[in-house]
Amino acid sequence: MRLSSAVMFVKKLDRSVDFYTKLLTATVTACDTSAALLVGPGDYQLYLREMGTRAEHPLGAIGIQYLIWSAETLEDLRRCETLLRELTPHVTAQTVDGFDIVEGSGPDGVPIVVVYPGPEKLPRDQIIPRIYTW
Repeated sequence: MRLSSAVMFVKKLDRSVDFYTKLLTATVTACDTSAALLVGPGDYQLYLREMGTRAEHPLGAIGIQYLIWSAETLEDLRRCETLLRELTPHVTAQTVDGFDIVEGSGPDGVPIVVVYPGPEKLPRDQIIPRIYTW
């Protein structure tokens, strides 16, 4: 079994569609005035639903806090890092247990984490310390 879809509430749909299609190299397969469906190269699906500029996403609340994306190549990871740096100056890059991690924020301030290689190429056997610091 594998995760096939995620739903993300966003403040501004157009801005988020632009960002996530670039970051994830995804294609918009359906869109209306308040929601869009993005499909990535691995056939995963990301639904974006506009909630308005007053919507909040409290860190530490129950529910999914952020997703960790896997880049296909190290060059793809660097592309993601460059895109994140265009959006926010608060981007970090580090290597932990043999894999590279880039962290930044999406257009609504939601944490974005991209790793290389993914767990299918380098299985994880411990919890990364970073999840305890948010």
